[in-house]
Amino acid sequence: RANQALLLVHGRGGSAREMLSLGAEVVPAALRAETALLAPQAAAGTWYPNRFIAPVASNEPHLSLALEALAGVVAFLAQAGLPPERLLLAGFSQGACLVLEFVARRPQRYGAVAGLSGGLIENGDLPRHYTGSLAGTPLFLGCSDVDFHIPLERVERSASLLTGLGAKVDKRIYPAMCHTVNADEIAALQKL
Repeated sequence: RANQALLLVHGRGGSAREMLSLGAEVVPAALRAETALLAPQAAAGTWYPNRFIAPVASNEPHLSLALEALAGVVAFLAQAGLPPERLLLAGFSQGACLVLEFVARRPQRYGAVAGLSGGLIENGDLPRHYTGSLAGTPLFLGCSDVDFHIPLERVERSASLLTGLGAKVDKRIYPAMCHTVNADEIAALQKL
């Protein structure tokens, strides 16, 4: 019965349940009845074994399987009558990296995308080349300027690459924030 969906992807050591709790905060009460909340669960709480800044090969085949899992959810939603234009994909930490990589590798018009404390999964320090168009998809990137897990230059480069793919990027860097989701980010997701 939903006419829009929110796909939430957890970080390393996180859970689908935690992300569904975040979804309940994000979706306004007036829209809950018409919004499907989905949150896949990674085996053993991790989508891929190494950091997102490690060489891509070191995270295979787990990374490819995780990307296919997201593709399966997006396909399921499309079959249920919710095309990508009615979908907000959001992830935190490792989940943010996975969501951003997914939309960069499978660019099209999505309802919106949010990467909370994450960046594109590149090949070590070598930028990847992406092609296609996100066709004006609103895309939120939020991260601390001192996040131990997410180097600021990776967030900056991700914003640039995703803008180059045609996303309308709203990048917010928070001074001295811990590796977490803050109230401003939740408000940004509510607007998306």
